[in-house]
Amino acid sequence: MPLIAAAGIVLGLCMGLLGAGGSVLALPVLVHGAGQSPATAIPTALAVVALSSLGGLLSRPRLRQVRWPVAAVFAASGVPGSFAGTALSRTLDDDLLLLGFSVLMAVVAVRMLRGDDAGVDHCHTAGGAFDWRRCLPRSALTGAGVGVLTGLFGVGGGFLVVPALTVLLGLSAGQAVATSLVVVTVNSAGGLLAHLSDLQGVDLGVLAVFAVTALLASVPAGRLAHRLPGELVRRAFAVVVLLVAVGMAAGALLG
Repeated sequence: MPLIAAAGIVLGLCMGLLGAGGSVLALPVLVHGAGQSPATAIPTALAVVALSSLGGLLSRPRLRQVRWPVAAVFAASGVPGSFAGTALSRTLDDDLLLLGFSVLMAVVAVRMLRGDDAGVDHCHTAGGAFDWRRCLPRSALTGAGVGVLTGLFGVGGGFLVVPALTVLLGLSAGQAVATSLVVVTVNSAGGLLAHLSDLQGVDLGVLAVFAVTALLASVPAGRLAHRLPGELVRRAFAVVVLLVAVGMAAGALLG
């Protein structure tokens, strides 16, 4: 349980500070730290991520920065995608699933280390006014892809939503983080619904410890995010994710 509690704190801090990233640690902690199978770990991870992202959103500045139309489009296309990802996950071998997840973690880590956050603005008019209809197609396609990954791997997808909102749609960093937290909350809830048949195997004690520590960490982190060097936090987390990805890949290949 100490490992689960520590992981919950890290996950909550990441969701509160970055609006993303913490979910990629949930599955490896549950599989390798708590000894759970992917079938059990995925719905547990989804529940924890949903609560921690909701906690990170509760700070008042975050709510003011949410682009609600974009969040709604992402969520509307992401929830059906999560059901498709869930169906796909049940056809894959556990080792193959974990190997695929480790590759995804490595991609996330590299993207975070590179810091590719500058992109083309597809959501604002020439005069600077926000026009969500301009970015509707990109929002729907990206949301669906994130939803598939949510159901497949038990991740909220914030590490994809944040760069998509900044690079593909042109939202500011603050708007992207706040909007991502809404999308992650809804996507995780949708993924959890898709995994209802797996809930009977969930360890409620592990879930409670993980979720409570993540929630308690995400709320203050969300309020302090603007005071900390975001670039340093992101890069440090990326290194941790990359190391965990290497370990998971080795375990899947050698196990």
